Amino acid sequence: QVQLVESGGGSLQAGGSLRLSCTASGYTYSRYCMGWFRQAPGKQREGVAVIDSDGRTSYAESVKGRFTISKDNAKNTLYLQMNSLKPEDSAMYYCAANAWDGTCLFSVRWYNYWGQGTQVTVSS
Repeated sequence: QVQLVESGGGSLQAGGSLRLSCTASGYTYSRYCMGWFRQAPGKQREGVAVIDSDGRTSYAESVKGRFTISKDNAKNTLYLQMNSLKPEDSAMYYCAANAWDGTCLFSVRWYNYWGQGTQVTVSS
């Protein structure tokens, strides 16, 4: 059973930076898509960034140029570097994974494993 644990959330002012981490364990397959999703109160969960087993990345338009997804395979850790944060980035951020050797999707329903989330709050 894959387990994902996020950390690194917090409260900060607009324009600041934050790095989220997601530590994974229990992998039974060597090829995974991993991604960061977020959900603000009253809104649907949405994809932020995804990365495939070969390190290819994809981003939501709203975060392109500001956020960077990366991973350290040796540490089984996924990261999300968030720069130039805006109040509209405030949300619960979730790490997700799906055993897949191909193009990663942004669909929430496509991911099988989820972390518990870490809160990011950006004030103006």
